[in-house]
Amino acid sequence: MNIAFSSCPNDTFTFHALVHGKLPDAPEVHVTYADIDQTNYWAAHREGPEVMKISYAALPWVLDHYRLLSCGGALGRGCGPLVLTAEKEHDPSFLSGRTIAVPSDRSTAYLLFRLWTAQKLTENVGEIKIMSFEDIMPAVQTGEVDAGLVIHEARFTYPDYGLHMLQDLGEWWEEDTGLPIPLGAIIAKRSLDHKKVEKWIRESVDYAWEYPEDSREYVMEHSQEMSPNVARQHIDLYVNEFTRDLGEDGFAAIRSFLGRAAEEGLVPAFRMEDV
Repeated sequence: MNIAFSSCPNDTFTFHALVHGKLPDAPEVHVTYADIDQTNYWAAHREGPEVMKISYAALPWVLDHYRLLSCGGALGRGCGPLVLTAEKEHDPSFLSGRTIAVPSDRSTAYLLFRLWTAQKLTENVGEIKIMSFEDIMPAVQTGEVDAGLVIHEARFTYPDYGLHMLQDLGEWWEEDTGLPIPLGAIIAKRSLDHKKVEKWIRESVDYAWEYPEDSREYVMEHSQEMSPNVARQHIDLYVNEFTRDLGEDGFAAIRSFLGRAAEEGLVPAFRMEDV
């Protein structure tokens, strides 16, 4: 079985057992480590491995050919993207007409940002500048952009750049909806036996929790010079009960998020029963 996911600690932790043959009934797995922008592109063009991690924001574009799996992804509370500025700002109106750096224009982070600004701003933001996520905080720090939308471990490291949080978009979403925030989805081509794939992924999550030390070397090998402490924080935040099973709250969050985005014209219309 071919699978693509990122080199981030939550993904390597989650899939360690499946990738390394720790599960007796699972097939041999071949991994492609790819940024979520790449997997979003592959899924939209029906390319890449048969199992992939993509952004929930990209899901409406791919439902004709892929099915959302109920486990392995990233969805939770207290784990949302952040809007950062160089100066300490408290009013969202600061962003009106400003240049904002974002890691992708087809990501959960960006959709959340658009939904939040639609609710909070009376005037539009200015230029949206797509940048690699590791370049965003330095760009805000130097004044190349007025604000940045950051994800992943940046929520732990932004004070190191002297930056300030204008808004935690996950916190806003949870207050506004009472639901967890959907981040990364695991999809599989519709030709696969989805029940079996879900079983293997769920067993891999269980193994990771039962034997956390087994995956340490693998996690750190792919963690892009992240400190062990930050890697551990990353795992603790993004690998949770929704990683093992989305459940009713998880699916409700996905439908709410994508339904609102469709109403705003930010994603294509789709059938709710396909999610």
